[in-house]
Amino acid sequence: MSNKKPLAMGWFCPTLGDTSAFGDPSQSIPQSLEHFEEVTLAAEAAGFEYMLIPVSSVCWDAWVVASHLAARTKKMKMLLAVKPGNVHPVVQAKMITTFDQMSKGRIYLNLIAGISEKDAYAEGQLEAKKDRYDQMLEEVDLMKRLWTEEDVEHNGKYYQVHGPKIMPKPFQQPHPPFFLGGGSEQAADISARHSSTHLFWGDYPERIAEQIKEMRERAAKYGRQDEIDFAMRLQIICRETEEDAWAAAEALIAGTENTAMAEMAKTAAQADSVANRRAAELSKTVGRKMTPHLWTGITEVRPGAGVAVVGNPQQVAAQLQEFVDAGCTGFCLSGYPHHEEAERFGRLVMPLLCP
Repeated sequence: MSNKKPLAMGWFCPTLGDTSAFGDPSQSIPQSLEHFEEVTLAAEAAGFEYMLIPVSSVCWDAWVVASHLAARTKKMKMLLAVKPGNVHPVVQAKMITTFDQMSKGRIYLNLIAGISEKDAYAEGQLEAKKDRYDQMLEEVDLMKRLWTEEDVEHNGKYYQVHGPKIMPKPFQQPHPPFFLGGGSEQAADISARHSSTHLFWGDYPERIAEQIKEMRERAAKYGRQDEIDFAMRLQIICRETEEDAWAAAEALIAGTENTAMAEMAKTAAQADSVANRRAAELSKTVGRKMTPHLWTGITEVRPGAGVAVVGNPQQVAAQLQEFVDAGCTGFCLSGYPHHEEAERFGRLVMPLLCP
């Protein structure tokens, strides 16, 4: 398969834990430095460009994990999730450029505002979700000015600064790229203004093509219609044969009906998140099998991006190619357990998708 633009390929670092069977506690892989390294080194060997380092109440700290993994790899970039209000933008701007310089440009930034209201309250973020997006927008605007201007004066709703010095300056010019995923109007608008890459969760390729068209029209309002790329956030279940792939998919979620993870998935489906609600809607309206090779089963046992591509290497590559044909130029992928699925994808699918 030949693509006009080289695909930007990312893999997920499971800092919230890993497993080969959600319903069998004996198959869980606990959070550990050793496992994060194992997954990241497997992904680097498989040909992935970046690692998504998540942020949530049940994850290890993203900054510390990313710093360690950057030191343990040669080329792997870190797509580091950041949330508004966690760190003052002056401090965060300096953290980002220090990482950028020390790693020689191996940091990307994944903007996150749509955490659950329960988690936001628990962490002391008392603003409503709409206000968190407003705060994110102010933070991004301010950081971009701090990286590209001198003697910045800013008097905003959330922050006031008066000529702070930001050293070092970014290694990547004009600054490290932003990623953003989300289905809300606010998320789409911020992404249109600032993202280098907008991340979509799993859906039908036809729907993704429509959303890409809408996002380009939105970005055009800011003169950025040619400055934004699009990527899919998907799960992968690939085996040598289609039969083995589907057996692995069913085994992954077997016996999970009353588990804590399943309850978290149900809660997420009811939360104020357009993306989570869409994932739940797909599962309820079309069942687990959206298409011959798109499967919603994982959405029943974990919150977040749970639509999976299931099949043999040729089928997985062909399904991903449908998203490329829809306008995507990259993928941020994951699979269980993460080190094994990364190795398998690199060996079996990457040569077909990225020859």
